[in-house]
Amino acid sequence: MNYKAIDMALPTQEKTMNHRVPAVEIVDLKKSFEDNHVLKNFNLTIQPHENVAVLGKSGSGKSVLIKCIVGLIKPDAGQIRVFGQDVVHLERQELDEVRSRIGFLFQSNALYDSLTVRENLEFPMRRLRLKKSKEQVDQMVYEALSNVGLPNVQDLMPSSLSGGMKKRIGLARTLIMEPRIILYDEPTTGLDPITSKEIANLMNDVHQKYNTSSIIISHDMSCIKRTAQRIVVLNDGIDYLEGNYEELKGSKDKIVRAFFL
Repeated sequence: MNYKAIDMALPTQEKTMNHRVPAVEIVDLKKSFEDNHVLKNFNLTIQPHENVAVLGKSGSGKSVLIKCIVGLIKPDAGQIRVFGQDVVHLERQELDEVRSRIGFLFQSNALYDSLTVRENLEFPMRRLRLKKSKEQVDQMVYEALSNVGLPNVQDLMPSSLSGGMKKRIGLARTLIMEPRIILYDEPTTGLDPITSKEIANLMNDVHQKYNTSSIIISHDMSCIKRTAQRIVVLNDGIDYLEGNYEELKGSKDKIVRAFFL
């Protein structure tokens, strides 16, 4: 079998993943809003198939960080490489191609109230103008909803869904594009403890089934404990400290210990 020929035929992103190029690599990232210096030489590397939580106080820059990664906010300085591509300097079409490989689960779920569940899931495919038959779209919608445990809600409106169901639908809309990276912005905020645990378990299921890399922004330490292989503490704009859950829980650093009280 000609493995070299197969490798040459692979998309660039798949090649870089095969050669262990980091899924995300952030170097000396800076972002300020007037006199508010949010990120100051922040560094972070996410390996393929790694779940990393970014932990920090409210207003510390966690959401700014992930918005920089997908190009919603332009940093003042530094590098952000996704599968080896520097997203800061990409043209719009190139950036959209990278974004199609990134799933973003918004804190508010960002569902369109005027659209059915099915139409919400179809939206990213229409935005990227993917050429799919009706039968293909039907199958993609069904599979995405089945993977979050809600196979029969495609005709419902978001207003009829519970908070936990909306979170699952938001994740299904992300999964329908088969992302290689998922950015979770406070995935359990506003949910009761039982539903929060279900969402955390679902995140782990997605991680295993889709072989994704993830950045998890959360204040929910139980969610972080269940889902993150590594935790990076964002403090005063820098990557202040990192380790796994047990390592940070046992830290004597006052800033770190405050999250575990």
